[in-house]
Amino acid sequence: MSDFPWLTTLWVTPLVGAALVLLFPAKWRTGARSFALLVSLGTLGVGIYLATRFVPGGDQYQFVENHEWIPAFGAGYTLGLDGIALVLVLLTAGLVPLLILAGWQDDREVGTGRRVSHTYMALTLMVEAMVLISFTSLDILLFYVFFEVMLIPMYFLIGGFGPRTGDVTIRQQRSRAAVKFLLYNLFGGLIMLAAVIGLYVLTARQKLGTDGGGTFDFRTVMEAANSGHLGAGPGVLNALFLGFMFAFAVKAPLWPLHTWLPDAAVAATPASGVLMMAVVDKVGTFGMLRYCLLLFPHATSTYAPLISVLAVIGIIYGALLAIGQTDVMRLIAYTSISHFGFIILGIFALTTQGGTGATLYMVNHGISTAALFLIAGFLVSRRGTRLIAEFGGVQKVAPILAGTFFISGLATLSLPGLAPFISEFMVLIGTFTRYPVAAIFAASALVLAALYVLWMYQRMMTGPVKKGNEKLYDLLPREMVVVVPLIAALLFLGVYPKPILNAVDPAVANTLTTIGQHNPAPAVQPEAAQQPSGGAQK
Repeated sequence: MSDFPWLTTLWVTPLVGAALVLLFPAKWRTGARSFALLVSLGTLGVGIYLATRFVPGGDQYQFVENHEWIPAFGAGYTLGLDGIALVLVLLTAGLVPLLILAGWQDDREVGTGRRVSHTYMALTLMVEAMVLISFTSLDILLFYVFFEVMLIPMYFLIGGFGPRTGDVTIRQQRSRAAVKFLLYNLFGGLIMLAAVIGLYVLTARQKLGTDGGGTFDFRTVMEAANSGHLGAGPGVLNALFLGFMFAFAVKAPLWPLHTWLPDAAVAATPASGVLMMAVVDKVGTFGMLRYCLLLFPHATSTYAPLISVLAVIGIIYGALLAIGQTDVMRLIAYTSISHFGFIILGIFALTTQGGTGATLYMVNHGISTAALFLIAGFLVSRRGTRLIAEFGGVQKVAPILAGTFFISGLATLSLPGLAPFISEFMVLIGTFTRYPVAAIFAASALVLAALYVLWMYQRMMTGPVKKGNEKLYDLLPREMVVVVPLIAALLFLGVYPKPILNAVDPAVANTLTTIGQHNPAPAVQPEAAQQPSGGAQK
């Protein structure tokens, strides 16, 4: 591997780009947007280069960078990339340019501020940078810092940008949604901070640091945790696990810690809503896979059944509430709660099929949610309302928009041939081998998903053209540039997920081997295996 700091380049590029965008003259609005787009494409280029140089089945962590940061605390600037982080890096780097294009004119809707475009684009790039370093960090304190700091630009994107309106109530709702998002996630982060400090104290007592003190080095702590050398009893380790898990469950979100998500998704612009649901929230499920499992293997086994129950509740709850929504954007937001339940269920099934399916689901959910939410956002911006009842007959006046909306909806309900199907199928198979009852209840959401997606499409797109929809126009060229890659990805990964599975499989297998988990043996052995070795049955 080259000694060039590729992972630093990956996250510093959008961060520096955000700073430079703010330096553009106030009147260069289009220039600020164009430069932000170029920066995001450059970040994607670095991500693609990393993917081409990554060796599946090679070293567990590749492109490793290790430098001193706070030696007194045993904290280092340590970055590394495994297969799980790689696919999430590519998801993030691939979505952000599309979100910048999708939100090209969103800043015009918030008022006449002279530097609104600059701020909007800079905040988007800042979120990207902080998500990328979270995925690549191999230092627990470094991860925690950016896990929390990413909330600040996301807060301003939710509360500061949205449809321009003179309605004070709507502005207040947007402000409340942003505050709710921040408070929920900050509280979760504070609980995690206590767990991070507790974990550091354990490493200091065992003198795991290079100077004989404590350490935040993830690999060192992981090795000690899985060899039983952290020097703590099950009660302490369970408490630390719950501290990490609580923060990740808020971010993901897991029922019943989900209530901030629908409000925040609806209050933000569609592009910012996708950035939150498809990118930022993935840091929570990624944290479960990397930190909860690898640092607390015994606690993971203890709490996996309970977490699986909560995940199943979230799957069914999100689907049921989606059916009852009258607001199209809120409906899609509730589907994400259901999908995150599938991801978390796959993670805590503790099987290779479940873990691999959950990671693939993270990618596929990001793509399908981006497509459906953005297309719905394009439609809402044309009509000026989010109420499903106000639409009808859209496919007659905007057939391409309706068609892409239909494909995205079918992906959301996991239709075979579209990307989410194989990931959902793997999660259910992996879960069934360990928790068959949970898998059966989770599978019921397939029927519920078909109900909320097809009913939504029927009410909005079919039938006679309702009054007020006659002048709706089809997707514009800029919008087509956003939608076409997402639809293409849904189709391609629906029939050929192998590139992602090749990267993810070894990482998931390594994780389960490290924590001593193995796929459960089949409940019924093949008939040949049951036969006596001395002869055939009569």
